[in-house]
Amino acid sequence: MSANRVLAILVGGGPAPGINAVISAAVIEAVNEGFEVVGITDGFKWLIRGDTSKVRPLRIEDVSRIHLEGGSMLGTARDNPKASEQAIRAVVESFNALGVTHLVTIGGDDTALSSSFVAERSGHQIRVVHVPKTIDNDLPLPSHIPTFGYQTARHYGVELVQNLMEDARSTKRWYVVVAMGRSAGHLALGIGKAAGATLTVIGEEFNRQTIAFSEICDIVETAIIKRRAMGRHFGVVILAEGLIEKIDAKELQGLQDVERDDHGNIRFAEVDLARRVKVEVQGRLTQRGIRVTIANKNIGYELRCADPIPFDAAYCRDLGYSAIRFLLEGGTEAMISVQGGRMVPMPFDQIREPGTGKTRIRMVNVESEGYRVALEYMIRLQAKDFEDSSWVEKLAAAGNMTAAEFRSRFGYFSGDVH
Repeated sequence: MSANRVLAILVGGGPAPGINAVISAAVIEAVNEGFEVVGITDGFKWLIRGDTSKVRPLRIEDVSRIHLEGGSMLGTARDNPKASEQAIRAVVESFNALGVTHLVTIGGDDTALSSSFVAERSGHQIRVVHVPKTIDNDLPLPSHIPTFGYQTARHYGVELVQNLMEDARSTKRWYVVVAMGRSAGHLALGIGKAAGATLTVIGEEFNRQTIAFSEICDIVETAIIKRRAMGRHFGVVILAEGLIEKIDAKELQGLQDVERDDHGNIRFAEVDLARRVKVEVQGRLTQRGIRVTIANKNIGYELRCADPIPFDAAYCRDLGYSAIRFLLEGGTEAMISVQGGRMVPMPFDQIREPGTGKTRIRMVNVESEGYRVALEYMIRLQAKDFEDSSWVEKLAAAGNMTAAEFRSRFGYFSGDVH
């Protein structure tokens, strides 16, 4: 390898639209500034094993037209260099063997933390900068700044839900859809609000650590009942994947054998929340003589490698360029952001949770005007639905219950549990 400055670029975590645009912009700017640039294939996967053969030189001609392509030209993986002292040592030694002096990581919170470990364990000889990537939109940027990939994922997610809504209307059925989002409900809410879904349920609306699976089903069931009372026998419900993290651990084990990735995170794709909610709600209604067809679907993998919409393509070019400018100015150990058209580095120590050292997670602000607007346009049982006795009777009839049974079963939505 050259004795000059050598920049390595790698991608960790799940894919997100815009990765190639970041790579393209970073490579072009770095090469023009005299760097030798290498691409690391499959995140930290091979470096952990001390294998430096999965590395490729990157030239401007390799990347000049990839900014509008989905996926990652370098691949991506979730292998965790923090898993052991041996693993992080192997990564640092691999970078040293390659002559790497600067590192750009592209990924989510786990990759950001891994990036900071590389800087620390190299004795701060390797200068690192992290570009925040996730369709979950949950990294600790200012509230008005999205993570790259989110806008594209929402865009295509809305198209999918619009198609499901038309299918629901045409066939008089319901859909229960789970949208990706490990902890935060940004993507589910963004899709549901923009598409005008019947109901969206996110974990942030529950101001407590755990919720019962039955409560999620109650919210869905009563939305169906309320729509029936309004003469509408179809709809689309969107559930945030992050609800799984809030379900009581004993109930979660009952949903499915739980698998975890290398970072200890539950593999949510293995927990079929949409199907379980469908089965439970459809079973409840059937027991009361109500025939309703409910279909279940998960949305997420269809969105991650989509070609970026123009917003993300342009945004990611800004991020890739800014990452290199930050390194050229002598910067290191920060997550890069673009705010008001200007590069704003966010030091790693300012985006970590005190004590755990993990990257902070940006949750949906349920006190915001944006969430209040989303809530206003949903169909869901609320306290005011219990104020008019004639409306309660109509709701009860739609659920094939007496008014007394309805109040007894769902009165807690009004604060009246009796």
